Order: sequence, then C-alpha cells, then structure tokens
Amino acid sequence: MTVHLQSTLFGSAERPRLGPLDALRRLELGLGAWVDVLPGWLAGADEVFEFLAGAVPWRAERRAMYERVVDVPRLLAHYGDGVALPHPVLTEARRALGEHYAAELGEPFTTAGLCYYRDGRDSVAWHGDRGGRAAHQDTMIAILSLGEPRTLLLRPHHGPGPTHRHALGHGDLLVMGGSCQRTFDHAVPKTARPTGPRISVQFRPHRVW
Repeated sequence: MTVHLQSTLFGSAERPRLGPLDALRRLELGLGAWVDVLPGWLAGADEVFEFLAGAVPWRAERRAMYERVVDVPRLLAHYGDGVALPHPVLTEARRALGEHYAAELGEPFTTAGLCYYRDGRDSVAWHGDRGGRAAHQDTMIAILSLGEPRTLLLRPHHGPGPTHRHALGHGDLLVMGGSCQRTFDHAVPKTARPTGPRISVQFRPHRVW
C-alpha cells in the first residue's frame, strides 16, 4: 500500500521508543468518565506507521446503515486474545499500559484493533464502544495514534454538554476510562483540509469492544 506521510519534525529518524507513563494528564469529563492524555508517548512513531501501513492485512468493510449498505470510511484490522501484534513496540505498549493501569483497571489489555484513516475523507461517526462488558461496566480503551494528527471529539451521550477536542497523531496516547464508553460518545469527523494518513491502535481488555 502506498502512503504519503508528512513526518513530524521531531524524532522522525528515531528508533521507536516508548516514554514513561507518569506524565499522563487526566481530564475529568463528568458522569464518572475521564480521559488520560500523553502527547508523543511513542518516539519514532512515523517509522512504526510506515511499517504498519505496509505490513498489516488491512480490510475494507461494508455495513448496513439507514436501510442501505455503505462502505466503512476507513480500513480495519483486529488482533484478538493471544494473537501476536504486528510490531514489537505495540506488544511493549500493551504491556506497559497493563502494568500502569493494573491497580485501577484490575486486568490486562488483551486485544488490539487498528483503524487506517487514509485521508480527510475517512472518519468514524459518533459512537461509544459499548460491546461486551463495556455496556454495563467501567473499563478502559487506550488509543495510540500514528501518522498525521486527526481530531478526536467527545461529547455526553445523553443531554447537552461541552464537546472535548483532542488532536492525536505522531505517537500521542489517549486513554478513555471510567464510565466513558457508556456516558460519552466519540468521533473522528471528516475534514476538507488536506490531511495525511493516520493509524489508530486501540488496546482493549478481554470482552470489551
């Protein structure tokens, strides 16, 4: 797959390396929901992006929506429990996240879902990841962003409230926790601005999707 990524000016030739997680900054959203944010957690992220773009068996999907079948506006890949991840730094990231959140989460991150946003026309609509145990339990989903920054929006699922915006790319980390999947929705909207490709890696515990 051919990609055109504008590398970040910082660490573009650096060997992929994870930083410490003690610099995470927590934002309380209300209703028992929160997000932790750490810009640039993965140094050398552009190298990992280039590898994943070419090595991952990306698939295009079609889904029923509004009484018709439409193309999903992004490419997808999934690595389930016990399946080796496609790059060793992702395995290291999953382990580090599991250790950091062990006391709060009470279980490891076990799966990884990957989304490939090829340009500004690719997106994901407003939703909460309420599959499996996330429908009725507090949990966490950690998102590692590679490639060009795209805006992740969060807003309350029921009723009015502020919309939170996070531009994520080039190794940034965002963790959604507490009641976030039940009480908030999130989206990556389309943009008409010239935008390069982005890959998001979502680490989840067992039976959360």
